[in-house]
Amino acid sequence: MHTALYEKLKQIKVIPVITINHAEYAVALAQVLIENGLPCAEVTFRTPAAAQAIKNMRAAYPDLLICAGTVLTPAQVDQAMAAGADFVVSPGFNPNVVAYCQQKNILIIPGINSPSLVEQAMEFDLKVFKFFPAEASGGLPMLKALSAVYPVEFMPTGGIDLHNVRAYFAFKSVIACGGSWMVPTALIEAQQWDALAKLVTEAAAAV
Repeated sequence: MHTALYEKLKQIKVIPVITINHAEYAVALAQVLIENGLPCAEVTFRTPAAAQAIKNMRAAYPDLLICAGTVLTPAQVDQAMAAGADFVVSPGFNPNVVAYCQQKNILIIPGINSPSLVEQAMEFDLKVFKFFPAEASGGLPMLKALSAVYPVEFMPTGGIDLHNVRAYFAFKSVIACGGSWMVPTALIEAQQWDALAKLVTEAAAAV
C-alpha cells in the first residue's frame, strides 16, 4: 500500500520543505525544483497560501511529487487532498489525523521523536515516520538507537542542511530527508529564482 509513493521518496531523497506566503510564486518555484534536480515539494500549512500553492503546482506540473506538510487536522487533510497533494506529513503523531487519513486511504507520514511515539504509531500499522525535530531530538545517535529496536524507516527533518545531510543518508533506515535550507522563504518572497536554483542544485548533488 502506497509503495509507489515511498519509492519516489527514496529516489528523490531530499524533500524541500516550503513555507510560501504568495501562492502566485508557486509555479515558478516548482519549475526551479524540477529543472535543478529535486522534483518534489512539501508545502507546509503554516501559511494561508498553502492550499492554493499546491493547487497551482499541481495544475502546472502534474507529475511533481507534492506533499502537504504541517497538517494538524482532518480539515487540513481535506484541503490538501482537494488541492492535489499526493500525501500528507505532520510534525507530530495525532491518532485522530492518522485514523482519518487511513479511512480515506491517504498516505500520512507522522512525526515522532521517541520510542513511545514509535510504538503508538506502529499500532496504526505505520512503517515510515518523520523524525522531527531531528537535530533537536538527538540527531543521528537518537535515530540509530530507535532503529536498533524498531523495524521502521525515517524521514528526518529539522536542523538538517548541506553540512549534515550526507551523514543521515548514509544510515540505512533513512529513506529521505526534509529540509528548508534550499528553499528559504526570504528568497521565494524576493523571487530570487537563480539563487534558489543554485541552492537546489547543491542539495540535489548531496544525494
